[in-house]
Amino acid sequence: MSSLRYLAGLIALLFALPLSAEDLSMTLRTQQETKPGSGRYHRLTREESWRPEHTAIIVCDMWNLHGCRNAVLRGQEFAPRLNDLLAKARAEGVTIIHAPSGCMGFYADHPARKRAQATPKAADVPEGITSWCYQIPSEEMDNYPLDQSDGGVDDDPEEHAAWAAELSKISDKPRTPWTRQTELLTIDPEQDFISDKGDEVWSILSAGEIDNVILTGVHTNMCVLGRPFGLRQLAQHGKNVVLMRDMTDTMYNPKSWPFVSHFTGTDRIVSHIEKYVCPTVTSDQILGGEAFTYAKDNRPHVVIVMAEDEYETNQTLPEFASSYLGKDFRVSYVYGSETERNDIPGLDEALESADVLLLSVRRRALPPQQMEAVRSYISAGKPVIGIRTACHAFGLRGASPPTGTETWEKFDPEVFGGNYHGHHNNKITSQVSVIEEAQESPLLTGISAEPFTQQGSLYQVSPLADGTSVLMTAAIEGQPAEPVAWTFTRADGGKSFFTSLGHKTDFDNPAFQRLLLNSVYWAAGREVPEAFDLTKYEPPMKKI
Repeated sequence: MSSLRYLAGLIALLFALPLSAEDLSMTLRTQQETKPGSGRYHRLTREESWRPEHTAIIVCDMWNLHGCRNAVLRGQEFAPRLNDLLAKARAEGVTIIHAPSGCMGFYADHPARKRAQATPKAADVPEGITSWCYQIPSEEMDNYPLDQSDGGVDDDPEEHAAWAAELSKISDKPRTPWTRQTELLTIDPEQDFISDKGDEVWSILSAGEIDNVILTGVHTNMCVLGRPFGLRQLAQHGKNVVLMRDMTDTMYNPKSWPFVSHFTGTDRIVSHIEKYVCPTVTSDQILGGEAFTYAKDNRPHVVIVMAEDEYETNQTLPEFASSYLGKDFRVSYVYGSETERNDIPGLDEALESADVLLLSVRRRALPPQQMEAVRSYISAGKPVIGIRTACHAFGLRGASPPTGTETWEKFDPEVFGGNYHGHHNNKITSQVSVIEEAQESPLLTGISAEPFTQQGSLYQVSPLADGTSVLMTAAIEGQPAEPVAWTFTRADGGKSFFTSLGHKTDFDNPAFQRLLLNSVYWAAGREVPEAFDLTKYEPPMKKI
């Protein structure tokens, strides 16, 4: 009996926490399909309150060295903030588990390693938790978002060769040179745990009655997801596990599909996790300040809002953005509700960090909080791009909005300088021409001066407001030409671009593709590329 009392006392000591510890206020971000089988997702947040004594942070594979030089540099860049996060969380009573896989020999005599080994094996250790987990059933719903079959090394070839030569001097395993966790992270010998074993980590969590688990470290698409203590294993066995999405990195080479920047590659993995594995959080929720971003990640944030029922832009715009914007921009997609017409879930949250707003919305009233987010974004002088029905995005032709919603009837003239008052017959095509005086505009870069055919109905918008500059017009036989693409300087000083093009067939037209692409660079204040490869690359066979 005395030995049992001693063991119980030891466990209590190991997990002893300040009685005054305050709850952790966590904002969990998830993605929920707009409707079953749609393939489109609302990005949603929810608030939770976590007791520190029932919370753990696992630090995955933050090694001292790696075969990829860029991976080492990125890890070193966010490690100081991660260390600050661990210190604050530890002080508040959160359990810290360091998991530098394959390095247990280095820590054989460390108190934190011995503490992990001394933890009694839990009675509820899940079957298979000592093994790598490559996929859970929910992930079978979609293609994996990256091709990582080359290992994800994104070093410049010459730098990589030099780095490999340097590693060969200090390690007999230059491709896997790690020996310990980075020294940039402090391991508290009095409180922390060290383990890379799934059953040990599970037992530590069980002994501390810990249900809330935060995963940090590298690499998201490999170790963080797949390790025995990783997101998949903990999620499928019932832990309230989350990824800290700003305290991580990805092994992804931009020379592989989908041929986007390294940082967009990480975004794609985070999105995959939010859809199929678990929620995500950010470090500022514990540490304060702002979420971490890499110094080289200077991508403007483009928010694409889709809520119209005629032109299928909820398909064409994501396909366009996925194909062409991933190298230079961070892109978020916001969709109208499938069940409540006058609701665009996640709109206000997305606009908080938006640098460019691209609208494809038709006649929606909005809840006050969402409309205020739109008004605040625009009144701040930020750029707006509108296609097709965006000129009547938030108007109901003067009708009273449903209870609990608001309209913006003058959105067209105030935001786009437009004057939409109808359209020509849907079955009549029009010929689109570039305005000769506008040919030097960056918005027309790479676009031939040759006229092309518009399949959708021609909008009637003349006359436009002062402050507009017309780039393209279109005409049908026997009718005056109408502007179909123009810029506008708003009263708030911000700039807008609008085009009445945007019919589903327009997205197969290289001239429209370049026009829309150019508008995003222009709106973001970036130089419009002189040349741009408009090839669409199909994803490889699903491979994790």
